[in-house]
Amino acid sequence: MENNNISYYTANCVTKSFGVLANGKAISSYTLSNASGMEVTVINYGATITSLKFPDANGKQLEVALGFDDVNSYINSFGLPSPPYFGSVVGRYAGRIANAAFTLNGKEYKLNANHGPNTLHGGKTGFGRAFWKMKQIRGGESPSITLTYTSVDSEEHFPGELTVDVTYTVTQDNMLLVEYIATSTADTVINLTQHTYFNLDGHSQSISGQQLYVNSEKVLETKPDGIPTGNFTEVHNTALDYTAAHNAPESIDTSFVLENSEQPAASLYSDKTGIEMTVYTNQPSVHIYVGGNCFGEIKGKDDTEYHTTSGICFETQNYPDAPNNEHFPNSVLKKGEVYHHNTTFTFKQIKK
Repeated sequence: MENNNISYYTANCVTKSFGVLANGKAISSYTLSNASGMEVTVINYGATITSLKFPDANGKQLEVALGFDDVNSYINSFGLPSPPYFGSVVGRYAGRIANAAFTLNGKEYKLNANHGPNTLHGGKTGFGRAFWKMKQIRGGESPSITLTYTSVDSEEHFPGELTVDVTYTVTQDNMLLVEYIATSTADTVINLTQHTYFNLDGHSQSISGQQLYVNSEKVLETKPDGIPTGNFTEVHNTALDYTAAHNAPESIDTSFVLENSEQPAASLYSDKTGIEMTVYTNQPSVHIYVGGNCFGEIKGKDDTEYHTTSGICFETQNYPDAPNNEHFPNSVLKKGEVYHHNTTFTFKQIKK
């Protein structure tokens, strides 16, 4: 049926209440599933992935994404000294923008600073705290949901009214497809990403010992505050060389340069569970993040106490601070053009 141009198809999709915002808006969770036992749950607060379940090599369904059981926990997490952005869509600009400012078409835009003097993940509010409208659900063999958000002109002081659709699709061959489409009423900058923390041993475990591979020969050199210098560093013979898989790091906050969108960007494998996750994207980098200074203060699903090695993020995106570096990939979305970002997380079981 259709209601206000919003379509609802519920085959292979379970809808449940997930709480109510202070303004009275209802938050719902939507669980997409396939015949292989893969389940992905998203909510319309922050277009957030709250859960991703996948069978291990023994057929036991395992929760491999960090998150919370209710919307208030997500809201409260943004009040921590370093919000974790569990599972949310990050925007209008993922990563850091130096000195909370950039120049576009000869005009300087001063953004809201929320990370020292810099802007991080869109500013003080960002897309991860926004109410997203459920636009469409499709059932069938590859169920999907589309959520939409309109960022008003000058929100966080970014120019242009930006309309974003994000579509999550679960395929029969165990892929989670994430597609972003955006348009703006004026020239603006944009950089969207998905901020799920994964743990292939299960969300209550540690990623220590899981095997990380990154298909990258160089990373962005950064200053101590994480702002890129504009230079690149070769990973060969450094601790950041994951061109051959080895143990995931206990702490990392690094943008890896990607050269070929047809090849995997990165992968993670757990020998304990036999689960492998491979990441593909059309974006020029994957920012890999482990750590944070709020872990130890966060209780997640199933009353789990999360810690600094509870999960690892694969933030497929443009380079941080690209608006202030002319030799970085283009971050400008012009009026009348379409931003199109695809990322795929592929899961499989490797039998022992």
